[in-house]
Amino acid sequence: MSKQLLMIVNPRAGRNKSRGPLFDAVSVFSDAGYLVSVHNTSAPGDAAETAAREGGNYDAVVAVGGDGTLNEVISGLMRLERPPLLGYLPQGSTNDFAASLHISGKPAVAAQAIARGEVQVLDIGQWAHRYFVYVASFGAFTRSSYTAPQAAKNALGHFAYILEGMKDLNTLRPYQIKLTADGEVLDGEYLFGAVCNSTSIGGLMKLDPERVVLDDGKFEMLLVPSPKTALDLQNLVLALLNQEYDREGLIFRHVSSLHLETEEDLPWSLDGEYAPSVPAVDIVNRQCGLRMLL
Repeated sequence: MSKQLLMIVNPRAGRNKSRGPLFDAVSVFSDAGYLVSVHNTSAPGDAAETAAREGGNYDAVVAVGGDGTLNEVISGLMRLERPPLLGYLPQGSTNDFAASLHISGKPAVAAQAIARGEVQVLDIGQWAHRYFVYVASFGAFTRSSYTAPQAAKNALGHFAYILEGMKDLNTLRPYQIKLTADGEVLDGEYLFGAVCNSTSIGGLMKLDPERVVLDDGKFEMLLVPSPKTALDLQNLVLALLNQEYDREGLIFRHVSSLHLETEEDLPWSLDGEYAPSVPAVDIVNRQCGLRMLL
């Protein structure tokens, strides 16, 4: 009997890209013994609902789109008692998570890797009642990840995020945060914070691949404190430019969970998608054993 594979496709992601390579990917899956079904999403949330409703009937579910599409598919699969294998054909404009896993942006090449059947277990983050695949971030430039227009992202890719982020420069401000991470108290004023399981954050910041393990039950947490002096600002800028996250002026930790409280309107982004400001939130690493084909 043929194995069953469901492709959940976001037709809006990378709209300026040719759809021909996706047919090549289907051919690769078919040659590998999969009977392929394709579902084109029609609205936000459709990918998650489809994965939750249909995913249990398949041996593998493949997300086709950007990181937001992958987030939705995983969020849907997390509702299942026994989720199927997961695949990813990155077709978005930045594809941070795909870069971390060295997944090709060419659908046929990525499909060939999926067909080979090598499995990577993933940690999944839980933010309140929502999930994230590679990053939950707050503060400066967070808004640009979900407010950059889709047309601009399709046309300009990574540059669209930079342009959108520049609009936030005049609103750059610290947020008073009460934060406890694995028992360590880190209360203070922060410009930006990220809890990630990826070597790339928002297409703008990079982490050393040797320091990021995708299934160790730990997040990489980066906090950017608000500088108090000109010297603090200088150290902060140099640390960010040189990607020296252990340097004085930044806070970098490997943590499994954290609790955050604030009385301010704090913007959040989960895998580049908007999350509403909440006064308190728990972020937990879910070692759920979700298996990804690479």
